[in-house]
Amino acid sequence: MSYVKVSDIAYGRLRVPDLDVMEEFLTRFGMVRSERTANALYMRGTDPAHHIHISEKGDPKFIGLAYYVDSEDDLARLAKAPGASGIESMDEPGGGKRVRLTEPNGYQIEVVTGIASVKPIEVKRQKLNSGELPTARAGELMRLPHGPAHVKRIGHGVLMSSRFKETVAWFRDTLGMICSDDVYVENKDNLIGSFNRCDRGDTYVDHHVFFCLNSPKTGLNHMSFEVPDIEVANLEPVFEGGQNLGRLRGHRRTTVVCGSGSGPRIRANSIRATAAVSSLPQPIIRSAAFPPKNARTSRPPCGTRPSNF
Repeated sequence: MSYVKVSDIAYGRLRVPDLDVMEEFLTRFGMVRSERTANALYMRGTDPAHHIHISEKGDPKFIGLAYYVDSEDDLARLAKAPGASGIESMDEPGGGKRVRLTEPNGYQIEVVTGIASVKPIEVKRQKLNSGELPTARAGELMRLPHGPAHVKRIGHGVLMSSRFKETVAWFRDTLGMICSDDVYVENKDNLIGSFNRCDRGDTYVDHHVFFCLNSPKTGLNHMSFEVPDIEVANLEPVFEGGQNLGRLRGHRRTTVVCGSGSGPRIRANSIRATAAVSSLPQPIIRSAAFPPKNARTSRPPCGTRPSNF
């Protein structure tokens, strides 16, 4: 039995040499500054979370990921785990309390509760004509807005690890995550990746908040951030946000439109080519839970809950 059951992913924490450059990049990517101190930058989305991305000033480094729990009682139980810190008051914008741990690859995992919420940011979108509502936008031309996409929230984090089995077991045994899909090659014992979700009982959850990639390299592969709908994911980042990002020196851009084995997903990758950023942020729409019939995945007996669209 795990020490706690985390309820969602909260944020990623990085270290970068130039907070000005990082803020410009993340703003063009689609985030909004929540707060900034002399040594750290806190960026948010349009949802009420105070921040979904933290950049600390320093040499380039991926520090770790953070996950929510429901209460301080959860933190008290987690503080008994091997290597866990005590319950700490967080002396940074948004406040809250946390317990810090170190996962098998040496990265910091923060488990948090009580971080202040902020007012959601309203995003105005044009109505879309559809089969059921073919005239929802009658008499109104469709015009795509210029500028970056509007990031809503953080969706998941992906780690590469040469200690794959140990890493997956740690996230399940310590944080209470459960398997959504294990990905294999040739036979089911040859796992190359593992999708893991939060265990919220009968509450619908995202297909995964953590993916571990079996790799000879160890490190952050990417963090993904959710955008409102397919028009934003497919059009703004590809044609508009991509142009904005491309204007920043040192950026390299790739775009991928795909359906993945873990459910249909559209994504656009925006990659910093310089050493200032250790992550590959990806705007995504929420992925469905069920893979195509021929996908090489190994599913738990309980199956997988669909994402809550």
